[in-house]
Amino acid sequence: MISTTNWVITIAVLTAVVIIDFIWAISNRKKETSMREVTLWSIFYVSLSIAFGIYMGHWLDPQSQKEFFAGWLTEYSLSFDNLFVFVIILTKLKISRERQQLALLIGILFALVLRVIAISVGAKVIAEFQQVFFLFGAFLIYTAVKLFLESGKDETHDEESKVITYLSSKGIKPFSIALVTLGATDLVFALDSIPAIFGLTQNVYIVITANIFALMGLRQLYFLIGGLMQRLVHIGKGLSVVLGFIGVKLIFHAFHGINIHEIAGVHIPEITITQSLTVIISCLAIATATSLFSTRDK
Repeated sequence: MISTTNWVITIAVLTAVVIIDFIWAISNRKKETSMREVTLWSIFYVSLSIAFGIYMGHWLDPQSQKEFFAGWLTEYSLSFDNLFVFVIILTKLKISRERQQLALLIGILFALVLRVIAISVGAKVIAEFQQVFFLFGAFLIYTAVKLFLESGKDETHDEESKVITYLSSKGIKPFSIALVTLGATDLVFALDSIPAIFGLTQNVYIVITANIFALMGLRQLYFLIGGLMQRLVHIGKGLSVVLGFIGVKLIFHAFHGINIHEIAGVHIPEITITQSLTVIISCLAIATATSLFSTRDK
């Protein structure tokens, strides 16, 4: 159980970091973001996430630490899909590179607030209705199959284009449209990521902090990987395997939750968080390695 003190300290520290990042983004809104800056910020956020997960052992058990790292890695890797859409939105709206970082930061902060609300609602639903894990699991498996089949294909993102066209017709300025669409797009992606992390842990503290740490470094990751995104051609398939695996785990968990431990004499396995973490890391590593190898001539 997380104490009120730990909640207050965590929120205070994360808020302070976000404020510092926000001030830095505003003060540099008229400057083009350099690779050195985004590299340092990316290293800072990844290091901060790892340090938080390690330090978490002072007030939570080793199981919770593994759940945090599994959740953070899953959310962070799923954010790659966000980045592809962010590139399309900012390019289509012709937002200058100097103003992109501010647009990304505000859009991500907006998404953070919406995600916290969605997580709180999801936690209440799970507490009252454990069978919702069947729905979550089926949805993740469906999403995994869809992502696997569509991976590597050119996507037009018609929905985002329609929203942009509609808002433009109402006379809304491109920068404002960017803020709205970035936040709304990230909320849509949360429909996949939130059920996925609840499949790894039901601890709301871990779910919220893993999401926050995954999103906090998203702006820097956008500028850092740049053209590398075009080389990660297999990352979609890797993510689809991760989502499918978590979907199956959720369905197994749902069966155990209603005291069904065997089907037709076959025992339903209980997938541990260590096994989940191993699968997540392996899938992402293999997808990244094979992507870089297959595009080595580009």
